[in-house]
Amino acid sequence: MKVFHCDHCDQLLFFENVNCVRCRRTLAYVPEVGLTSLDPAGRHRWTSPVAPGTMFRLCANYSQHNVCNWAIPIPKRGHKREASNALCRACLLTRTIPNLSREGNIRLWYKLEVAKRRLVYTLDQLGLPYQTKHEDPKAGLAFEFLEDAPGGPDGNGACVLTGHADGVITINVAEANDAERVKRRTELGEPYRTLLGHFRHEVGHYYWDRLIRDDPKRLGAFRALFGDEQADYQEALKRHYEQGPAKDWQDRYVSAYATMHPWEDWAETWAHYLHMSDTLETAAACGIALVPSRRDEPTVKKVPDPIAEDVSFERMITSWSAVTYALNNLNRGMGHDDAYPFVLSTEAVKKLRFVHQTVGAAT
Repeated sequence: MKVFHCDHCDQLLFFENVNCVRCRRTLAYVPEVGLTSLDPAGRHRWTSPVAPGTMFRLCANYSQHNVCNWAIPIPKRGHKREASNALCRACLLTRTIPNLSREGNIRLWYKLEVAKRRLVYTLDQLGLPYQTKHEDPKAGLAFEFLEDAPGGPDGNGACVLTGHADGVITINVAEANDAERVKRRTELGEPYRTLLGHFRHEVGHYYWDRLIRDDPKRLGAFRALFGDEQADYQEALKRHYEQGPAKDWQDRYVSAYATMHPWEDWAETWAHYLHMSDTLETAAACGIALVPSRRDEPTVKKVPDPIAEDVSFERMITSWSAVTYALNNLNRGMGHDDAYPFVLSTEAVKKLRFVHQTVGAAT
């Protein structure tokens, strides 16, 4: 994530902000501009000092529900581009929202949209292709935020499974509830489970379909590293939850869940790559460097920005090791668990390199 500043008073801003704490101006993120401070121009229109001559309107989910902070450029007369859309590009991807008549769901919807916008930001920055289901019913991307039926998941009611099918990513709304997510993380013995992590994992399945499935050369390289995805998925799922991962799984995989099936290995590795890209971009934007007094300690004089720079994978992984070492130490100093509870084996790094190459080829 980049570091943003108010275009009127230069105050430091963050991606989710809606008002500048110094000059109180309304803020909005515009993919073509960045996070910008706005001036009202009447008739629900806004202007930005960094985009002279362009009018903006706030996303309807911003102005009506306050679950979004994006704005939409208003096409000039004669332009047909998305002239009628009331929703921003990120919100257009959401096909089903939670039931807002249920108490607390507006807050959970907000948290889901925050995580999804961070995902969309990274996809845009990496230049990865996607369209809405309205634009491309076959290969488009959509999100559905669904709830367990009354009595579920522990009763007899139907349970919503977070997952992906044909470009539709379903997220169980309960995952936006911190207490429920931690409960599930504990029950499943997972060291890491975040809302953003779910989005990154599930979109990995989407990009497997888009970037690998129909490319014979890349599919062959995938199978050499991850295994044959034609293996029975339901049988693999059953075996995983009955027997668990092999004891030596850390020698080959980024996580225990990645051992379940080649598709899940890919999705876990893909999510891991997005973790790396976003965190390194943030560290670079913040000017983070590690220059310890001892030469044998993790060192990185300048964190590379894998989004803005042409960074080799080797430089990314070396910097990642140093940054996560510091990140975990800082977390422990605050009394928290490790922010990055992973150890990357040689085989896992090979798979990450394959994701890096796949993203590069796609963009």
